[in-house]
Amino acid sequence: MHDVTIIGAGLAGLQLARLLARGGASVLLVDARRTVTQSVRTTGIFVRRTIEDFASIHPFLGAPIRAIGVHSPAGRTIELAGEGDEFRVGRMRPLYAAMLQQAIAAGAQWLPETAYAGVDRRDDHCEVQFRDGRRVATRFLAGADGAHSRVGRDLQLDQNTRWITGVEHVFPSASGTAPRFDVWVDPWLAPGYLAWLVDDGEEIHAGVGGHRHRFDPVTALRAFEERLRNEERLGPAAPVEKRGGLIPVNGILRRIGNRHGVLVGDAAGAVSPLTAGGLDACMRLSAHAASVLLLGIRRRAALDRYDGAAFRSRFASRLAMRWTFDLASRSRSLIELGFGVAQTAVARHIVRHVFFGRGSFPEVALTRAAPAIRRA
Repeated sequence: MHDVTIIGAGLAGLQLARLLARGGASVLLVDARRTVTQSVRTTGIFVRRTIEDFASIHPFLGAPIRAIGVHSPAGRTIELAGEGDEFRVGRMRPLYAAMLQQAIAAGAQWLPETAYAGVDRRDDHCEVQFRDGRRVATRFLAGADGAHSRVGRDLQLDQNTRWITGVEHVFPSASGTAPRFDVWVDPWLAPGYLAWLVDDGEEIHAGVGGHRHRFDPVTALRAFEERLRNEERLGPAAPVEKRGGLIPVNGILRRIGNRHGVLVGDAAGAVSPLTAGGLDACMRLSAHAASVLLLGIRRRAALDRYDGAAFRSRFASRLAMRWTFDLASRSRSLIELGFGVAQTAVARHIVRHVFFGRGSFPEVALTRAAPAIRRA
């Protein structure tokens, strides 16, 4: 019997697997893909707080980005400059491959090309079923299976209810300019969210995101890239990679765990409702989950402390701002008015806080039962 079976080998699942294995747990990591480098979905933009607190990702990061431009439909621009290295784009494929090897080296078992089918919950363990007919026994089941979590459904935990759809292309960079992050607030391109261009000197990420019932993301991305080429922000080279998927923006869910298992990453709604940034929350929540699960192996009641409701208050202001942004961003005239107001000192402080603030996810105290997690 495994101590923990993890469904999904994205950033959240890989982080959880390597920390649990380093803590001495018997771990089975399962994914339907053949390799962890196949079909990477995330843009991979890491914020300063994550960069400072997780040294293990440093070898897989691009050049630091301090400059950001926020653009209106009519061409107004708010220029911001961070005090430190505010953003760095992760090279997600080699990062995922390295995290998987670290998990395996620590003793985790890797089971690729295996699709989750369901779970039978028993008093003291779970029987996990796969589509090929195999079954495995595990003390706990962890769902790292994305915004539409089947594990969460089967464990009778909360489900995400609000999403935006994001899609982007990755290009080689030949700009020769200083690393830069630009975003556009434009309801024609990205209703309810943003279009973005990140150029760190090695890679260019161009993407759009928005409410899926209000736009066609593929058509919007094509129009956005045409605009970027007309403005000579993007060259004629073809994209080398395409990424995309659903991003939950309902804030962290209340019920993200019970005595049979836990949810992490997008499955737990651990994404900023306003900025849709999820990598910092992903890393921190997975570390917290590992700590709780290591305790739970010895005393199942320890899982009672894995409670999303305890984090909800940190998302309240961003949920309110998400609601306001959804309303205001439907109108180009309101967006232009907002850009005019944003030139005031108070409004500019708010804008800086949105992009450079360090409150993406609360700190989680790790327990004495998880020294390996603190070292990692």
